[in-house]
Amino acid sequence: MTGRVEGKVAFITGAARGQGRSHAVRLAEEGANIIAVDVCKQLDGVPIPMSTPEDLDETVSLVEKAGGKIYAAQADVRDMAAMQAIVDDGVAQFGRLDIICANAGLASSGDRLDALDEKKGWRDMIDVNLTGVWATTRVSVPHMREAGNGGSIILTSSVGGLRALPSVGHYVSAKHGMIGIMRTLAMELGEESIRVNAICPTQVSTPMLLNEATFKMFRPDLEHPTKDDFAPLSQMMHVLPTPWVDAIDISNAVLFLASEESRFITGVSLPVDAGAMLK
Repeated sequence: MTGRVEGKVAFITGAARGQGRSHAVRLAEEGANIIAVDVCKQLDGVPIPMSTPEDLDETVSLVEKAGGKIYAAQADVRDMAAMQAIVDDGVAQFGRLDIICANAGLASSGDRLDALDEKKGWRDMIDVNLTGVWATTRVSVPHMREAGNGGSIILTSSVGGLRALPSVGHYVSAKHGMIGIMRTLAMELGEESIRVNAICPTQVSTPMLLNEATFKMFRPDLEHPTKDDFAPLSQMMHVLPTPWVDAIDISNAVLFLASEESRFITGVSLPVDAGAMLK
C-alpha cells in the first residue's frame, strides 16, 4: 500500500522531541523523508529543560526505524543563515521539498504581560515563536516554489492563537501572529498550489507541558506540585474528558494537512483541542 505522503520530503523544526519528533515519525511511516532541525541546547530565560543532541539522535533513529530517510542538524530558528544552509543541504540530498512544518517554539513563563522582562520574556518569545516561524518559511518556500509541485505548509499555533489566555500574553501574542502569517502566505502562494494552514493544539502531553514549572504555574499553592495535581485543572479547559491530548493526535492532523486528502484546504486554523474552544 502506498503511503499518504509517499516520496515527499518534509522540513520540520523543533524535531528533537515532543510534537516535532512525533510529526517526523508519523510522516516517515507514511512514506516521507525528513529534514529535521532543533536547537538542542538550553536557552537563557526558558524555565523548562530544552532538547539535547541526544534527543535529536533519538528522532533520527525513530524515523529510520519507521522506514524514512532523515537529514538532521542543530540550529536556532532565529539564525536564518544556519537555517538556510540546512534546508539547502537537505533539499540537495533528497531532491525536493513538499511539506514544511514550522513547529519549533518556546513555552510560556506565566508572567503577566505588564510584568514581563523584555529580553527573557517578551523578546525571546516573539523572536522564536513568531519571527522563527517566518524565518522557517522564508528559507524553505523558495525551494517549494522552484520545484513547481505545489506543497503544504503547516504552522503550529495554539488555542492561544485563537483566544486570550491569562498570564501568558507574550505566548498568546506570538501564536496570534502566526495565524496572520498563515493567512497571508495562503493568499500569496495559492496560485502555485501551495497550501498553508495552522494547527491549534490545546495542552499536549510533551515535555513542554508536563514539567514542574508548568505544574507550579497552575498550582502555586503547592511547593512541589505533580502531574496529578495539574491534571484536574487542565481537564477544566476541555469539553471532552481528558486533561491533555497526545503528540500523535497533533501528528495525525499534520499528516492530513500534508496529504492530498486536504488538497483544497488552505488558510484554515484547525483546533485539536478536546473542545477547549467551546469553553
